[in-house]
Amino acid sequence: MGSRSGTRDGIAAACVALACLLVPLGVLAGWAAYGLADTERYVRTVAPLAEDPAVQAAVADAVGDEVVRELEARTDGNTPVAPFVRDALESFTRTDAFRTAWEAGNRTVHDTVLHALRDDTPSTGPVTVDLAPVTAQVKQRLEADHMPYAHRIPVEHTALPVVPAEEVTGLRRGYRLLDAAAFWLPLAAVALAVTGVTVAASRRRTLTAAGLGIALGGALLALAVVLGRRLTLADLPDTVHRPAAAAVYDALTATLHTASWLLLAVGTTVALAVRLTGRPFLRRRCPGPAPITYSATTPVRTRT
Repeated sequence: MGSRSGTRDGIAAACVALACLLVPLGVLAGWAAYGLADTERYVRTVAPLAEDPAVQAAVADAVGDEVVRELEARTDGNTPVAPFVRDALESFTRTDAFRTAWEAGNRTVHDTVLHALRDDTPSTGPVTVDLAPVTAQVKQRLEADHMPYAHRIPVEHTALPVVPAEEVTGLRRGYRLLDAAAFWLPLAAVALAVTGVTVAASRRRTLTAAGLGIALGGALLALAVVLGRRLTLADLPDTVHRPAAAAVYDALTATLHTASWLLLAVGTTVALAVRLTGRPFLRRRCPGPAPITYSATTPVRTRT
């Protein structure tokens, strides 16, 4: 009997441990597959960044450098256009037109990349996008501000590469694997947890361990988000605007951060609930033995 209980507890422990390992992995895969890989959700997530000062400054710097370089190539280069371009772009990033252009640009890039990842045809080149509509809106704003040479800014339909050709095939495989993991990992975690609790000799103790394991997985996931932010910003080249990159990272991982704390709260609640409902003082006390009573007719011996 003891050997059988030990075997059941071993199987239950293995199932619960695997389930607790798969829970944060499933959350991570679901966040990437259903959050980042959904265009409308992605656009809603990054839309508020158009009002972030760091993002506005980064866009003004990047676009301004390109505009100044193009204008200097088309003019004699003696006219100081950089201050005018910078002022106009900083003003443009605070307008509704910029917010519209920001959402349109992100939607275009995301749609293009997502279509390339889901396409089954062999890749013959890089993934490219056409940002001519965004350039046209910027040009219109600069012309409205009467910036010199704004009418010379070209609005050309240029194929701007966003994913190199040699990386397309690998990204497609990764996307399909991630899509499958987002569906199967949560189901496997639930099945393993239910199996572990069912076969355990001590279900209450196993359920407590499962709750603590889920809470630990949530804590590790939250720690991974924090460490990922630090490593991502540390690996960026010097040409990338770090405050803007930090704002983008925080916006994209906000849902993942919330999910990690939710796992921590749910797991802790389950463990505490099972622990408290199993305390001895909450159980119904069994009645003790009845006191011994003596009959009134029982003779009592007296010493003579």
